[in-house]
Amino acid sequence: MNPADLPFDTEAMLQGLRGWVECESPTWDAGAVERMLDLAARDMAISGATIERIAGRQGFAGCVRARFPHPRQGEPGILIAGHMDTVHPVGTLAKLPWRRDGGRCHGPGICDMKGGNYLSLEAIRQLIKACVTTPLPITVLFTPDEEVGTPSTRDIIEAEARRNKYVLVPEPGRPDNGVVTGRYAIARFNLEATGRPSHAGARLAAGRSAIREMARQILAIDAMTTDDCTFSVGIVHGGQWVNCVATTCTGEALSMAKRQADLDRGVERMLALSGTTDDVAFNVTRGVTRPVWEPDSGTMALYETARRIAADLGMSLPHGSAGGGSDGNFTGALGIPTLDGLGVRGADMHTLNEYIEIDSLAERGRLMAGLLATLA
Repeated sequence: MNPADLPFDTEAMLQGLRGWVECESPTWDAGAVERMLDLAARDMAISGATIERIAGRQGFAGCVRARFPHPRQGEPGILIAGHMDTVHPVGTLAKLPWRRDGGRCHGPGICDMKGGNYLSLEAIRQLIKACVTTPLPITVLFTPDEEVGTPSTRDIIEAEARRNKYVLVPEPGRPDNGVVTGRYAIARFNLEATGRPSHAGARLAAGRSAIREMARQILAIDAMTTDDCTFSVGIVHGGQWVNCVATTCTGEALSMAKRQADLDRGVERMLALSGTTDDVAFNVTRGVTRPVWEPDSGTMALYETARRIAADLGMSLPHGSAGGGSDGNFTGALGIPTLDGLGVRGADMHTLNEYIEIDSLAERGRLMAGLLATLA
């Protein structure tokens, strides 16, 4: 089977993808994410998949697991792992509407990662229409919480990955048409400053501001950044009344490193910030963590298969490790051959200019179809 001969229809793909993109699905809105999972489940059921819904927990939506018919159903096969949550709150469509602009198409979550999820389903549909039986059975797992570190579904992803021989992750492709064969380690932290309240006018000097302490600690955290390990504070909430010295201030920080040992040292430095200064307590607790994923021989063999398929399609396919976490961190760290970054090419993810390169829908769809039809 030559994937170049599969009749991917870019216009039809765009029409189908539009419905997904216009179903806004921010992580923290479980109902919205469930509506998006409903759409995906329906599309996969129409293509013949057996659909299972897995209930959510911790306030998040659930998961959809789809198994496509195969004579070797139940044996280890290929897992396509993607997330349906986005960082864009409901209402973002007013500022970032579905819009086609030359060779680009814009919309919330279109690149990260609904476009990649959609082209993966289209690849399966094309193989079914061509009566191609893949060497291995295919399972698709769509999850609801990747954008906040996968706190509620890591165990499901890892368990499903262990049942399969390969994991394909259609996160956005690299700008040079590359794929991802490793990812940096990432740790999240919860920050809390607790001060002493007072009236901000009559008794200002009697208070100890939690906001001031948080500001001081933010500068200290930013200053910890090196080439080996980065630190940043991305969320801060503090105070309730402007005429009161703030008693509490909370925040969230993130650290990223290319090597696990560097992240481990960074975690130690962050936790060491906890303490009390001038009657203001500062406490750091560790949140969710993504382990470093370093490519092993299995992942590199999987990449070589993809590279050969891409070459037959007339495309180069460079690879490398990448910053920014994905659920590939988990599966790759388990030693399961994993190839990430198989989704659409695009840019400006997590912004109000997020877009995909339209041509990449069919190009990457053919690459995915080639992998599904080749891996054994």
